[in-house]
Amino acid sequence: MSNETDLRSGRPGRKQQNRSVVTQHKLLDAAISAFSEKGYNGTSTREIAERAGVHHPLITYHFKNKDQLWRAAADRVFLDFKASLATSLEKNNDGCPKKRMAAMIRAYIDYSTKQPALHKVLVQEASMQSARLDWLIDTHLKPFFDASFVMIEDLQELGVAPAGNPKLLFNMIRLCSGGMLALGNELKGSSGIDIQSLETLDELAEMIVTVFLPGEVRSIA
Repeated sequence: MSNETDLRSGRPGRKQQNRSVVTQHKLLDAAISAFSEKGYNGTSTREIAERAGVHHPLITYHFKNKDQLWRAAADRVFLDFKASLATSLEKNNDGCPKKRMAAMIRAYIDYSTKQPALHKVLVQEASMQSARLDWLIDTHLKPFFDASFVMIEDLQELGVAPAGNPKLLFNMIRLCSGGMLALGNELKGSSGIDIQSLETLDELAEMIVTVFLPGEVRSIA
């Protein structure tokens, strides 16, 4: 269908559709940055529009309200995160369970480095109970966590991971894998650690595997 036909039929033309997609991406990028820095309550939709370089009414046009924009931004961050982990597991599908978990830990670190909002948003929202936190847990965290708990239990049965509450162990691994990146500025000032450097990230991944997955795969009797 040509642009001329689009106009006659009342449908938005391709150029208009493309502009709309670009605007949505700009707003989501700005929202992710603002919400991770200042939290939901500390961020206004007007500030997000200014960061995105678009007119303020376009937020309500594309996302209805601030809450819907926050959820769309969180969806972007967490769906991309889960896709990166799925890719890692698929690439290492033929590896042993320890190798697969080690690869997932590295993918976790790599994504957290690329998108620090992953943990900053969690830190912002976990400070108090809210409908947003409940939604985040039900929509993104719990499904991922439940599958990860099973992986940890399997590693414990194989003698790779230490005995203990698998849920606690998984969250210790999770926070070491990505939580440190949310404290990058503090770590640099207090400990002289450049958490963004490739050398440090490599060492962090190796240490996590050494500490939390110290055993080697053995057969179950």
